[in-house]
Amino acid sequence: MLYQAGLVLEGGGMKGVYTSGVLDFFMDKGISFAKCYGVSAGACTLCSYLSGQRGRGYDITVDYLEDKNYCSFYSLITTGDLFNVEMCYHTIPDVLNPFDYEAFQKNPARGYAVVTNIQTGLAEYMPMRDLSRDIEAVRASASLPLVSRNVPIGDGLYLDGGLADSIPLLHSVTDGNRKNVVIMTKEEGYRRKPAGSGQLALLRIRYAKYPKVYELMKNRHIAYNRTLDYLEEQVKNGNAFLIRPQHKSDVGRIEKDKGKLRSLYEEGYAEAAACYDRLMAYLEK
Repeated sequence: MLYQAGLVLEGGGMKGVYTSGVLDFFMDKGISFAKCYGVSAGACTLCSYLSGQRGRGYDITVDYLEDKNYCSFYSLITTGDLFNVEMCYHTIPDVLNPFDYEAFQKNPARGYAVVTNIQTGLAEYMPMRDLSRDIEAVRASASLPLVSRNVPIGDGLYLDGGLADSIPLLHSVTDGNRKNVVIMTKEEGYRRKPAGSGQLALLRIRYAKYPKVYELMKNRHIAYNRTLDYLEEQVKNGNAFLIRPQHKSDVGRIEKDKGKLRSLYEEGYAEAAACYDRLMAYLEK
């Protein structure tokens, strides 16, 4: 069933496996949304959801943990990207775990990858229509500062969408979605803290030509926590439906423990199942 509602997916590195669990439950129940917005890991997970490939998001997260060409210091020092671009955005979808490009294009739902323009400091919401071409938008959305190269698209340079809009609920609302389902990877009660002085110093040096990156990171906790306030208000007023972990996970942004990742995936699936009746009541109201 395609619902006229927005789906908003937060990032969070490997914690995005929680979102994979939620989305696999949605696929099992045939739940889809007219417009979907993915940030960073959320954009990556969104791809397999829109192509209808159940389990693929989880498999990609865990199947290559021991491969130095997937996510490693080796990849960082040899290519400039912690997550190897060639493997993640070409070898995996085209060879190792084939992506269903045809099913993706036929899906009437519309997907958007949230990216940050490091020249303007503004979030942009790039359409994901033909993923053989638009995969660069997904890559940009998931390109973390300091451990990724800047991604050129058109006349712009882009990095992680979470820098400028970590939870694009307001954008979804202004995009015409009166109902929105938000999937977060941060646990109940989470509030973002200021970036450390060491990290900010590195950012100032690394992105000296693009000072907006430093400004965004310096103030990110303020913007993020304001978004949480807005989200909580929308949920309270019945204008948004939130699914998020109930407890803090010990899964790191870059996690190598397959058991931990499996547990977090199963937690996402179980929590989606637990709120299924309430979700249906919300969407069908």
